[in-house]
Amino acid sequence: MRTFLLLLLAATLLPAQPPEDTAVKRNALEQELQEVAIVERKLMVPMRDGKSMATDVYRPKDPSKKYPVIFSRTPYNFNFWDLKESAPRDMATPLEAVKRGYAYVVMNERGHFFSEGNYDILGAPLSDGDDAIKWISSQPWSNTKVGTIGCSSTAEWQMAVASLGNPSFTTMIPQGFGAGVGRFAPYFEQGNWYRGGAVQMLFISWIHGQQNQVRPMFPPDTQRSDLIRVSKSFDLAQQFPKVDWAKALNHLPVKDIIKNVDGPRGIFADPMPVPTGGAMIQRAPNDPAWYKGGLWHDNMPVNIPGFWFMSWYDVSVGPNLAAYNYVRRTARPEIANQQYAVIAPVAHCAFKRATKDTIVGERPTAGSIISSKAKTTACSKRCPRSATSPWAPINGSPPTPGPLPVPNPSLSSSTAKAVPTASTATARSPPTLPPPTPRTASSTTP
Repeated sequence: MRTFLLLLLAATLLPAQPPEDTAVKRNALEQELQEVAIVERKLMVPMRDGKSMATDVYRPKDPSKKYPVIFSRTPYNFNFWDLKESAPRDMATPLEAVKRGYAYVVMNERGHFFSEGNYDILGAPLSDGDDAIKWISSQPWSNTKVGTIGCSSTAEWQMAVASLGNPSFTTMIPQGFGAGVGRFAPYFEQGNWYRGGAVQMLFISWIHGQQNQVRPMFPPDTQRSDLIRVSKSFDLAQQFPKVDWAKALNHLPVKDIIKNVDGPRGIFADPMPVPTGGAMIQRAPNDPAWYKGGLWHDNMPVNIPGFWFMSWYDVSVGPNLAAYNYVRRTARPEIANQQYAVIAPVAHCAFKRATKDTIVGERPTAGSIISSKAKTTACSKRCPRSATSPWAPINGSPPTPGPLPVPNPSLSSSTAKAVPTASTATARSPPTLPPPTPRTASSTTP
């Protein structure tokens, strides 16, 4: 009995262990990464307002060379240690990048996890993304060429920052990026926040899990070695009580939905010390606050090559296509001809997860799935080594890109026919909106 009780106590106190094969594979990846890369974790990279963002850097060990950089900036948890599994996180992505001759940099947005400051959707108004790229390009191991990649919130900031014209920002691969698209005719959705002038309820449940600013933080002068050590015990990830959103979203008034489920205060309904002021639910579609944050609008030309991933079954495929066509129309000719797009028959950010057996709704996707990993890898062979010609041919020379059709939901991806582009489609006249104030990255953040 005593032995049984001791075993029961041990099982209660010790963290759950991953399946042995998972732990073995992850530890093997971590060991291989340490063998081929210089690994710098929990670097605190300063922004212009004095706040610092938590950053991990992985780069080849040869110090005699300078390397192009793949940069991922995200509000999500990338802590190198998986606390739930008591094992390293899957390090396949940085390992592959280093093996291919890249440095790989991943950073948390402000106000999340180990990063300082107050969170606003898409981060501070452009300045954090610009400051991060300047920091990366100034490192002695960088060849000053930075390319970005990511899906959803890890992609949505890329376009607006690209519009600033930072010479080191040479290529972007945004995927499922609709919540970063602000005003692009005929869509005036301000980051998918509105549909037909009404708030899209799905984002309320998402913001509930992102906006909390009452959170534990380590002192600013904490040694990096201590941050690395404690990150194996504390990843600062929130653990929310379960919410039945099917019921919660029926609450009125809408501005109190998060409050009604005992959610945290934040940018959804409350004034916050961020450039947009928070209180998103109180804004109208033409509110000036939409032009003070990180959204990308149609007065912000982008002049870097892009490889754009979209999904027919995403909430934002229409605005995404309009934004892609905007770059094709407005970029310098040599850049306009270096824009490529994939529209996949999958749901949001399912490019890599989808297989020949995937069914979306009632539609099987067999025969329609491409290997997004293979295509991004092929495109990245010279990206961002050359600012003028970053793409390597895929199965020969890629075709000259052109405007893509506005989506027709009644058509499948395999039978879709061209319909008028966003610039010529007949649509109900949108409201007259004030032009956004032209912005630069010189704006400061609280």
